[in-house]
Amino acid sequence: MKALATVLLFCGFVLGQSQSGNNAHLAIRPGTQDAHEQHIAKEVRHELLMLPYYSIFDDLEFAVNGNNVTLLGAVTNPTLKKDAENSVKHIEGVSEVNNQIKVLPPSPMDDQIRRRVARAIADQGGLYRYFMGAVGSIHIIVENGHVTLKGVVDNQADDTMAKLAANQVPDVFSVKDELQIANSSK
Repeated sequence: MKALATVLLFCGFVLGQSQSGNNAHLAIRPGTQDAHEQHIAKEVRHELLMLPYYSIFDDLEFAVNGNNVTLLGAVTNPTLKKDAENSVKHIEGVSEVNNQIKVLPPSPMDDQIRRRVARAIADQGGLYRYFMGAVGSIHIIVENGHVTLKGVVDNQADDTMAKLAANQVPDVFSVKDELQIANSSK
């Protein structure tokens, strides 16, 4: 069963890189938005989801304030940071893009931890489904051995299982759980 979940994880990841999915979630900073800001937010979300190097190991967030867009989050590939900015600044109605995306330092150890955490979570009863599609709904951010789980899960049990699985991975110093429960305010 674990082998099947691992195969499904990587097949979903590889297939997902070539197509767009509706189950991917980008964080949008809270606030009241008018119709114009909502339209820009929708376009920004679409553009970011279409980025070819965006994966479960990256976190892209944004905030819209009038005609200004602030990009936030952390990525493993410096090209993704620049691509995100370039794709957003061409959206009609956007006048300024403030790119605050952090590029995570290259680290073979962090790369191993990313893969191990993804495998550990996918091996937990049914959690592999969160890694299906173009960009999964659970994002694994690793910096210097510290793991942050971001994204959206269906229920508290899935949140707990994901956090427990990540905590059991060797070489992980800490796990910060920032997963949101769908249709809930965690």
